[in-house]
Amino acid sequence: MNTYVPGQVVVSLAAIRANAQRIGELAGGVGWMAVVKANAYGHGLVPVAKAAMKGGASYLGAAQIGEALQLAKALGPNRPPILAWLYPHQAPLAEAVETGIELSAASTQTLEQIIAAARQTGKTATVHLKLDTGLGRSGAPREQWEALVRTALAAEAEGAIRALGIWSHFAYADSPGHPTVLDQEAAFADGLALANRLGARFELNHLANSAALLTGRPVKYNLVRPGLALYGLSPIPDQASASDLGLMPAMRLEAELTMVKALPAGHGVSYGHIYHTPTDTVTGLVSLGYADGIPRSAGGKVQVLVGDRLVPQVGRICMDQFAVDLGPGATEAEGAKVVLFGSGAKGEPTAEDWAKAAGTISYEIVTRIPPHVPRHYTESLD
Repeated sequence: MNTYVPGQVVVSLAAIRANAQRIGELAGGVGWMAVVKANAYGHGLVPVAKAAMKGGASYLGAAQIGEALQLAKALGPNRPPILAWLYPHQAPLAEAVETGIELSAASTQTLEQIIAAARQTGKTATVHLKLDTGLGRSGAPREQWEALVRTALAAEAEGAIRALGIWSHFAYADSPGHPTVLDQEAAFADGLALANRLGARFELNHLANSAALLTGRPVKYNLVRPGLALYGLSPIPDQASASDLGLMPAMRLEAELTMVKALPAGHGVSYGHIYHTPTDTVTGLVSLGYADGIPRSAGGKVQVLVGDRLVPQVGRICMDQFAVDLGPGATEAEGAKVVLFGSGAKGEPTAEDWAKAAGTISYEIVTRIPPHVPRHYTESLD
């Protein structure tokens, strides 16, 4: 570990590739998009995209135009298609069209902006029309879907756009028995049928995310969009763990003990003294805190791996450090390695363990680690 930084994220590219191959098996011959938005869920945009491509990804999903452009520049002309779907009104749509980034249109207003960008550049924009099938977030609601399709078909006839696909997103894919799942599947099929009656001939139709793919929903169409599964985390942790699903967590977060000292029984530890040492003991300080993405709400509810043993995190988590109780007679020294979470293969906590302690989801645990915590990439699976 670089001694000038408080800790580091270690990402196994081998695990990313293994998860990609597992996704390919589950997709059953259907093409799949590696969703690498939000800096690849905190794992690192470009390295993860390259690993996913080696594992079989035929598409990349970057959400934000800035990340899509970054990917296009890094990967060069032989890259797979890249889809972006979140952008403000002042987004660089012309640059995206010029670069060949595929864009989502969730409303006629957004589509008109894309058409204007295409006319400005003189290039045809590739567009995926998004239908809101019930999530209630982005996407054209059913009553506006026909207008969106008609606008797209008119622009396609003009040569301004290529209407490549229709897509939507589930609200409850992690609960496959929930009635909204069937309702959304039906709404998607209805939206596709209406578009076909209007004359649209979409080459790509995509609805399934990680949870839909892993729970076996029969909605693969001709593209699926796994996100969390690529990183080896379970989108359905209450039903199946990552290992149950054949996935390998790719991220390990580690730091070191910056101080070790003895405290007497009854001594308060950290702000507010919500923890008092039950006996004479040895405590340690770990060099990461909530400024480094460690959830303050997990304080006093997690363990970390120091050397080869688990010890409890105690007291409130601070901005850039937290305390652990190493126990009476502990022999660990300052500089000892601490693993906050990892794959669990060596007995360390997992991101899911931290998520449960913090009352959140594993997605947030891995994506919240900020860029100033360096990423180190390895070909090892441990």
